[in-house]
Amino acid sequence: MINRRTFSKAVGLGTGAAAVSLAGFQTGAAASTPTRTPGGSSVPVVPTVTPGTHTEFSTLKHVKAGVLDVGYAEAGPAHGPVVILLHGWPYDIHSFVDVAPLLADQGYRVLVPYLRGHGSTRFLSGHTPRNAEQSAIALDIIAFMDALKIQKALLAGFDWGSRTADIIAALWPDRVKALVSTSGYLITDRKAQLEPAAPAVEHNWWYQWYFASERGKKAMENETERIALCRYVWTLVSPNWNFDDATYNRTAQAFKNPDYAAVVLYNYRWRIGLIEGDRRYDRYERQLAAQPTIGVPTVTLDAALDPFTPPGDGSSYRQHFTGAYQHRTVANIGHNLPQEAPTTFAQAVVDADHL
Repeated sequence: MINRRTFSKAVGLGTGAAAVSLAGFQTGAAASTPTRTPGGSSVPVVPTVTPGTHTEFSTLKHVKAGVLDVGYAEAGPAHGPVVILLHGWPYDIHSFVDVAPLLADQGYRVLVPYLRGHGSTRFLSGHTPRNAEQSAIALDIIAFMDALKIQKALLAGFDWGSRTADIIAALWPDRVKALVSTSGYLITDRKAQLEPAAPAVEHNWWYQWYFASERGKKAMENETERIALCRYVWTLVSPNWNFDDATYNRTAQAFKNPDYAAVVLYNYRWRIGLIEGDRRYDRYERQLAAQPTIGVPTVTLDAALDPFTPPGDGSSYRQHFTGAYQHRTVANIGHNLPQEAPTTFAQAVVDADHL
């Protein structure tokens, strides 16, 4: 989930209230109205697809990258411009199961990796700490790109995936052609995390405080209980998404990774200062603590029914993006934006590529 400090101004707004009144895209609107670059040239229009049209990826691969053996899906032409799609918590690569073929049909080489602790991604050594500070996950994706000999890619994600893409765009902009960041600027400021937020904001973060407890730890370490917990989170953060058992169960397979509990617990406990990070990442975390700006071409998306969407049509984080930029609020959509509104998400990727 996203950084609680990015929506601290949302006090008093319940689930679904934030940003609903803002002018934004309806689901699939990008498919019916051609977009244009600031210079006036036409941008390819992504065809509309019904969410849930696809259920599986046709090609799943593995590559050794850094400390991981990364499992990933691939679609599209091998020599097309590369798009890397990054999922969040509690989700997996199936958040992009409809987005990937849409982009592949536009000529992109689409790569969708399981993040550390998820799905078929495994640590290469049993001795590697199962840590998960934000820079470690970003470095995983840099290593993934290096292993596949990809110098530059368009990055797009949500939740943990947005944060990871934001970090790479901020610290290694030469590796990023363009960016799509759902929920805006999500680089964690741990010092700010130590301060209390408004009560309504703290309420939205119930699971973070739960994971900080011994009870929450036991729940995450029990496979059956964590799968039930993650499903409950889905219902809270995507109130209009009528997913079925099969849809959830496909993703829940990724939560059976032997390192899942350790990675998730570390990430959330680290964010709120309960544990210290690995010193090998300290220099990156010092850079990120300064909240570096992002200068690559960027499209930010806010899901109107996501309880973590701050009001203001992106104004709360606009100052962090200094390059070519567009913002959209997507009506009637919750936290899992790419799976709930795949056409809109895919169009944002194409539009970012043409900024």
